[in-house]
Amino acid sequence: MDKVSKYNLVEGSIVNKLFFVAGPIIMTQIFQMAYNLTDMFWLGRLSSDAVAASGTAGLFLWLSMAFLLFGRMGSEIGVSQNLGRGDKDTARSFAQNSIVIAIVLGILVTVVYITFHEFLINLFRIQEAHVEKYAREYLAIVSFGQPFVFFTAAVTGIFNGAGNSRMSMFINGIGFTLNMLLDPLLIFTAGWGIHGAAVASVISQSSMACLALIVLLKSKNRPFEKVKILIRPCIDTIKQIFKWVTPVSLESFLFTVLTMMLTPLVAEYGAGALATVRVGSQIESLTWLIAGGYAAALTAFTGQNFGAGKWTRINKGFRLSTVMMTSWGFLVAMLLFFGGRTLYGIFVPNEPAVIAMGVFYLQILAFVQIPACLEGVAAGIFRGMGKTVPPSVSSITSNVLRVILAYMTVHFTDLGLTGIWLAVAISAALRGIWVLIWYLVHSRSLPKADEEKSLENA
Repeated sequence: MDKVSKYNLVEGSIVNKLFFVAGPIIMTQIFQMAYNLTDMFWLGRLSSDAVAASGTAGLFLWLSMAFLLFGRMGSEIGVSQNLGRGDKDTARSFAQNSIVIAIVLGILVTVVYITFHEFLINLFRIQEAHVEKYAREYLAIVSFGQPFVFFTAAVTGIFNGAGNSRMSMFINGIGFTLNMLLDPLLIFTAGWGIHGAAVASVISQSSMACLALIVLLKSKNRPFEKVKILIRPCIDTIKQIFKWVTPVSLESFLFTVLTMMLTPLVAEYGAGALATVRVGSQIESLTWLIAGGYAAALTAFTGQNFGAGKWTRINKGFRLSTVMMTSWGFLVAMLLFFGGRTLYGIFVPNEPAVIAMGVFYLQILAFVQIPACLEGVAAGIFRGMGKTVPPSVSSITSNVLRVILAYMTVHFTDLGLTGIWLAVAISAALRGIWVLIWYLVHSRSLPKADEEKSLENA
């Protein structure tokens, strides 16, 4: 199969094309999950305090995702839609401007985190002083890797938008593998403890960025023959990127901020409770990383077909994706409900109290895995069409409800931690159901047949 037909998502079998793009992205997400779980595995051998500290600092890395999305999604949407139209020059402009945005925002995030790391960690009111100290130091070190993470995300967005997600998998796979090798060496062999985990992350992130630069400029399968890293920004292109991505960025930002608001509630129950949530969220990443990876593939697929006016393919892609992701959500739900004790035992084998809490936590989360997967399907198609507001509104509203429910259950009932976890589950289910219904209603107004010429930007 030649290069053009391989990465052209507007022709050929829909199932094959979706798997061609989704497979490597999902593998990349699996690498990400393995990377996170490896950190927890080795830190769990230190103590649950180390897991709690890294998890608390990790919330700020989640927060930086809100700004990382400008580079990644700007390139994914801009490149996919314009390649679908056959406008390679405009696609290149979106790629180059997304890189500029990523570099600038990555540096700004690093400066803020390093400057204010003590103040930021103190916001959580962690009960144990040594856990708070570990969290501050961990955040200060990992912040140095943020510019590399932002740059790599923009480059992988370019390849994903062009339909070549295999290159993104290659870049991230190398970095994650390097981190998994460095973790035990720096944590235990070098004796650096939690600091070793942070240093391993920075080394692997900088290595990924170097590799991303090489493949963008030299790979025979690169989307563009010539790409400039440092250019004079195009104001119109940057405005369009911000128009697309601002709702998604606000969604991500508020999700993390609202999670941070819940963290002090959980922290009142001790480091064991924090560790339970930290480990549980990574185990649940079997859903949200895979669903997020599939959503990114669906964004590229929809973007190219949107640009080409191929509505029949978009509609069929939605139906097929719904079946596939529902099946995956069911499998993960069964694993969480029946396998909690085994899963927690892997990461905190010497913490029976954490394991006991974790089993119940996962059983609650099991009931929302299918809605979470369907959220990824609807959101991926919306974003591919450049309509980023609906999934963001659904997410923001549901996450605000999460905090309200959590505070109500803690202060007005005797549910304690169970109330917080029920609030998390209920809001997650509502978020997935809402955005799916929104797309189904919206799809009734879309063209039913293919158009002969490309659409203008949404």
